[in-house]
Amino acid sequence: MAQESPKNSAAEIPVTSNGQLEDSHEHSFNRDLKCSLPVGLGLAETKITSHGFDSTKEGVVEAGPFPGSSASPKSSVISPSSAAASRLAGQGCDLIIPTGGRTQQKSGPVVLADEVKNPAMEKLELVRKWSLNTYKCTRQIISEKLGRGSRTVDLELEAQIDVLRDNKKKYENILKLAQTLSTQLFQMVHTQRQLGDAFADLSLKSLELHEEFGYNAETQKLLAKNGETLLGAINFFIASVNTLVNKTIEDTLLTVKQYESARIEYDAYRTDLEELNLGPRDANTLPKIEQSQQLFQVHKEKYDKMRNDVSIKLKFLEENKVKVLHNQLVLFHNAIAAYFAGNRKQLEQTLKQFHIKLKTPGADAPSWLEEQ
Repeated sequence: MAQESPKNSAAEIPVTSNGQLEDSHEHSFNRDLKCSLPVGLGLAETKITSHGFDSTKEGVVEAGPFPGSSASPKSSVISPSSAAASRLAGQGCDLIIPTGGRTQQKSGPVVLADEVKNPAMEKLELVRKWSLNTYKCTRQIISEKLGRGSRTVDLELEAQIDVLRDNKKKYENILKLAQTLSTQLFQMVHTQRQLGDAFADLSLKSLELHEEFGYNAETQKLLAKNGETLLGAINFFIASVNTLVNKTIEDTLLTVKQYESARIEYDAYRTDLEELNLGPRDANTLPKIEQSQQLFQVHKEKYDKMRNDVSIKLKFLEENKVKVLHNQLVLFHNAIAAYFAGNRKQLEQTLKQFHIKLKTPGADAPSWLEEQ
């Protein structure tokens, strides 16, 4: 074992698991050992002992004064196994043994992750806000029904909404009666067609009444054909009115419901703010008043927006309703008048005027090629 000066000397003896020297790993182990020791601790202050093959320790590296060195003894001891030595070589200079005798791991940059929000807490907060809002709105509705609370009323807008709801009920009644008429007319046309076929069959089998049965057969077939044309006009009228009532008007009434909900919320928070303003003002109530003022402003803006949306929709609905019902009422009148007057040409002209195409019986049935 060679010994150099204490400042730059090192006693380097590579030790294998069986206590013999190994030259192939000499430089790598010495380099790893140098990196694992602090700058203030020279290799001259270390002593490496090897044990036999039967020993439980594969290698011991003791930090202490080498014989012949004047440095004070060190208390830090590293006893790596073969696996630990490989991990030591992989860690490089991350393992530091200070002279004070404490072994500590050098840590890299610490990244503090953002605090993860708990989904359960978020849901609980949403439920709390919803419950509080529902409680306030329910209290406002009950107080209005009992006559104790005040409500915000837009007289002009409320009158338009009442007229719209009343008209919707009347249009639904017209729609129901028109559907009944269509069903009954369909049954009558079907009966007339069958009756015409029966007359035509008898005209061929009864020679004495051939002409009489023939006239009645042609009349019933003509009535059935005119009835099919009228049925097409009535069904077109029903489809247009149904779209107006159950889609256009219903969409406007849905916006009205949202407006009424916004009005109740606005009045509920307005009432809360008025009650807080009437109470004492101190350090405890001022934050509550400020928070209530903010919530009141938010719901006021929502109420104003919904009121503006309802006004715009009512205006467009009135224009669309007048245009649709004007055309449909003209169609219904002309078709009924032409049918009962027996004017087939005028009846067909009415359908062409409103671009109504009658379905040919059996036109929707697939051909025999499509069925294959």
